[in-house]
Amino acid sequence: MTAHRLVAGLRSRDPEGGWSLTVIGDEPHEPYDRVHLSEWFDARDAQALALDRGVWDDPRVTLVAGDAVASLDRTASVVTTRSGRQVHYDRAVLATGSWAWTPRAEGTDLPGLFTYRTLDDVERLAEWVRLRERALGRAVRGVVVGGGVLGLEAAAALQRLGAEATVVEFADRLMSVQLDQGGGEMLRLLIEDLGVTVRTGAGAHRFLPAGDGSVGSVELTDGSALPTDVVVFSVGIRPRDRVAREAGLAIGERGGVVVGEACQTSDPGVWAIGECASVDGVCAGLVAPGNDMADVVVDRFLGGERVHRRADDGTKLKGVGVEAASFGDVNAVSAGALEVSFVDPIHRRFRKLVLSDDATTLLGGVFVGDIELYSALRPLLGRPLGADPAAVIAPDGEGLADTELPDEAVVCSCNNVDAGTVRSAVTERGCRTIGQVKECTTAGTVCGSCVPALTKLLNAELSRAGVTVSDALCEHFAMSRATLYRLVREEGLRTFTEVVAAHGTGRGCAVCRPTVASILSTLRRGHVLEGEQAALQDTNDHVMANLQKNGTYSVIPRMPGGEVRADQLLEFAKVADDFGLYVRVTGGQRLAMFGARLDQLPEIWRRLTAVGFESGHAYGKSLRTVKTCVGRTWCRFGVQDSSAMAVRLELRYRGLRSPHKIKFGVSGCARECAEARGKDVGIIATHKGWNLYVGGNGGAQPAHAQLLAEDLDDETLVRYVDRFLMLYVQEADRLQRTAPWVAERAGGLDELRRVVVEDSLGIADQLEAAMAEHVRDYEDEWGATLADPAKLRKFTPFVNAPEAVDGDLAFVPERGQVRPADEGDAVAYPDPRVARDVALLAARVELEEAR
Repeated sequence: MTAHRLVAGLRSRDPEGGWSLTVIGDEPHEPYDRVHLSEWFDARDAQALALDRGVWDDPRVTLVAGDAVASLDRTASVVTTRSGRQVHYDRAVLATGSWAWTPRAEGTDLPGLFTYRTLDDVERLAEWVRLRERALGRAVRGVVVGGGVLGLEAAAALQRLGAEATVVEFADRLMSVQLDQGGGEMLRLLIEDLGVTVRTGAGAHRFLPAGDGSVGSVELTDGSALPTDVVVFSVGIRPRDRVAREAGLAIGERGGVVVGEACQTSDPGVWAIGECASVDGVCAGLVAPGNDMADVVVDRFLGGERVHRRADDGTKLKGVGVEAASFGDVNAVSAGALEVSFVDPIHRRFRKLVLSDDATTLLGGVFVGDIELYSALRPLLGRPLGADPAAVIAPDGEGLADTELPDEAVVCSCNNVDAGTVRSAVTERGCRTIGQVKECTTAGTVCGSCVPALTKLLNAELSRAGVTVSDALCEHFAMSRATLYRLVREEGLRTFTEVVAAHGTGRGCAVCRPTVASILSTLRRGHVLEGEQAALQDTNDHVMANLQKNGTYSVIPRMPGGEVRADQLLEFAKVADDFGLYVRVTGGQRLAMFGARLDQLPEIWRRLTAVGFESGHAYGKSLRTVKTCVGRTWCRFGVQDSSAMAVRLELRYRGLRSPHKIKFGVSGCARECAEARGKDVGIIATHKGWNLYVGGNGGAQPAHAQLLAEDLDDETLVRYVDRFLMLYVQEADRLQRTAPWVAERAGGLDELRRVVVEDSLGIADQLEAAMAEHVRDYEDEWGATLADPAKLRKFTPFVNAPEAVDGDLAFVPERGQVRPADEGDAVAYPDPRVARDVALLAARVELEEAR
């Protein structure tokens, strides 16, 4: 990761420079996000951890993967790899990282023992658990040696794999380096609540084989033994400094390449960054100091004088399912330090602040079970707290409301971004949203724990600078879409006329009119073609079909879960044949017909409706498709019935109007054939139920969905999706997709999880009731249109000549079907059926010639 950071920094700061850079790594993968290694178990896809690949597209950068450095010849300035490749350098940067240490104990060479450090580690672990479960015919019993941050992540990973998990920690508490006794005890309760067994005060003494030679039990230092089928070591890391040692560079007493504040080694031509570098005798095992070292080297390469200073980076537990974070002097060992604590064992919360002897300067903090204050307090480390510490950690946490961060306070320690940089991004570089601040400063783009603090800074700076950021929908409505939605719902408004009379001005525009139409449709205030609502719709909604380049329309019926009956297929084919329509399969597991005239739409839909098809809403800002695999019904790898779940979800949310189109994905196992993490709502089956992801988007700015909740049963899954979707419908701006909505929402995903899963705002019942109302009142839009002569009159192309058709339409034969004619086409036909017949004839002739 630090090497990637160095390359990215060099490209960013010197985009036109004449430098060239070769990056050599022993792993077969491109550099990946090791901080989020545990997220591999969500998608089982290494690509989910990929860092920005744009750096490798730079012609000045060469990436050599899967070929470790064997030696460094400082005299000749040559690096030699194991394959024999030689690379000459002017400057060399060591970013070799660290390796996972394992204790010297009997039996550590048995099959079934793993470390937890690389992609290969987690892939081999998952495969072992899968095979062992099959061989034993029961759930695998797992032991994690080490109760630190990574050890707890490993225990959570074992549970995700369907294994039982026991954590063995030699110290007297979990996360003993980062938490004090009280915080560690609260964390133990939370971890045990998850079903993980915790054994503290005992180490792993030796490992004994089972009958088949694989690991079968662990003997602990207290004399007890644990039966086990798999062991994961997470007992610390060691710097990878072999190459530096053999090259004669200075090495620290506890390992690591000795560097100074410029990150130069004992050889001025060689630099070292990240976990392999020893600064003042310490090798940092966190991403933040590694990033800072990379930035220092980039600066020095470009003639700067930046220096590296080790700062307190804080620690936050991730990917486990419980919250724990700390920073600074957690054990109050500073002279005269004072401690102020709040303990709530019932709700499993622990907060502690450590202050100077005069109770003014913040020296540290510990938060377990509720880390909401972490992002706001950590930047104040070593600074005046500015508030009564008891009030700050009180349950309501309002004592910190008016505290302001100084410019030099580091807000994002991962990327070393201070408050002043964020403020200048707002006032000098025009950022108006969290997304813009992230893009401009890189703050909040690694672990994301600082996003709440960024949001507070952004809002405060906008107010202070007198910058008015209007959230008005348009010139006719001086409020946001979310506010307008609430007003329309609360006041029971039913038409655009009522809405504009109550809260707007003028006659509306292309922005507010379809927005109001969408709100009214979401609230089931009439058919989209009912009364004046018909005139509010966008072009596609206006005729309930997508307009194509030649003025014709597409017809795409709903096929829930991609399922379709044979009789429906027969009628679909007859319709396409009778009207001469182009047929294809869409990317959302549906069949589509293209080339229908406006006047043909009612008859086409009449025939489709007769065999059970209904509107697929491919034209609306609404639920489009729920893509799925066949699941355990047919697939030998499937663990849940993904097809049934996809059908259930598509039928439940069909017709739901929203700020932007919505897509679902449901995968029957971790192989993820439905590509669920690229969808607004992604659902992936586990052995215990379903993992729920939200905020995935394709399009111009693709984003992976993020894990919201895991191992849900069917009913809980549907409830959470109800809440998430309705919250999005009510809160998001016009045309705002779910990914930016989640990213820019105050508190980000963590706060969203609290609202959706924990019901922190007490609105879960209201959200579920609103969705239940939508489900109850749903009706097929095309079915209702066919039953209403007034609505059908809207499909007459020429009012004064209802039998006339558009004479400019022309079609060209192509691959056995038709396409719209272009200006350069020599031959075209006004009737698509004729063009289709010509295409079929040509295809038959071609086939005969081939024979």
